[in-house]
Amino acid sequence: MTALLEQRYGRRWTYPLVVALVCVVGLLRVDPGAIAAGKPVTHTVVIEALKYAPDTLTVKRGDMVVWINKDPFPHTVTANGVFDSHDIAASRSWKYTARTPGEFAYICKLHPTMKGALTVE
Repeated sequence: MTALLEQRYGRRWTYPLVVALVCVVGLLRVDPGAIAAGKPVTHTVVIEALKYAPDTLTVKRGDMVVWINKDPFPHTVTANGVFDSHDIAASRSWKYTARTPGEFAYICKLHPTMKGALTVE
């Protein structure tokens, strides 16, 4: 087959064929789950009855966390030196994109008995 193609088209067919083969082999080696794993995910934490639910959460770098305040008064989501929502009014929310890996304990500055933890992998 190679000799026939070379005889008919000369050597100019080899480069496009090699490129096509490399692309096909590359596509066969890509795991579709790996592509999906790279997509950021949005996680929700509900603030209600003076609690964060869930109170601990593990996310990947690039994921977004949304805290929704369902209490009739404001709260904060504060991890000193890492993030601070400031006051989140009743029926409002605050979003944070996790970019720095680590374990971050957070509290509500208005109600210090409220505690949560965010782990960023």
